[in-house]
Amino acid sequence: MKARIITCVICLFLISAPVRPAEKAAALPILEIVKAVTKKVIKAIDLRIQKLQNKTIWLQNAQKQVENVLSKLKLDEISDWTKKQKDLYKSYYEELAKVKSIITYYERIKEIAKKQTQLVQQYEKAWNLFKNDSHFKDSEIQYMEKVYTGILEESVKNIDQIFLILDSFTTQMSDLKRLEIINIAADQIDSNFDDLILFNQQNVMLSLQRAKTEAEVNQVKHFYGIP
Repeated sequence: MKARIITCVICLFLISAPVRPAEKAAALPILEIVKAVTKKVIKAIDLRIQKLQNKTIWLQNAQKQVENVLSKLKLDEISDWTKKQKDLYKSYYEELAKVKSIITYYERIKEIAKKQTQLVQQYEKAWNLFKNDSHFKDSEIQYMEKVYTGILEESVKNIDQIFLILDSFTTQMSDLKRLEIINIAADQIDSNFDDLILFNQQNVMLSLQRAKTEAEVNQVKHFYGIP
């Protein structure tokens, strides 16, 4: 399922992309794929969380009604009917706990997807600056492009993991296995994000080192928003 979605996004991007002459240091094609699929994931998670929250409210109200009935009964009135009510109360409680657990998983998955969005934002911000920095040669810009492409391609694997987790709620996957996948995906996106930030910092430092005068150093700092 997730492979088909990503393939469709790629096809749509290629169809809708206008034909234009080659540009120096243009945005990476994979960027639009990552952004589109990540946005789709966050929207899907939001919809699922909303449905589960509505179900939680219903279960809480039903559970409260059963509790009210049981609280009015006297000890000597306990019968088969009250036992059924207790069993019903138990089922509401178990279902409510299950729903809340799934919401917790979804919230964690959404955090991973948001970190993916932050990665893309950091890439776009840095890339738009580096490609307009005269301290870098064309060959160095091309090298940056390769590094960024590698990081973004790795981030696509994180999206695959997210789809795997979402699909797991319709299968018999155990909570332990699901949590393991979530932790792996979170660690991977954190690693990708840290690699991107470090690479950006290294490039900024290189630009500063190539500045020949104090005035030029100040210009570079202002250019990159360094206080």
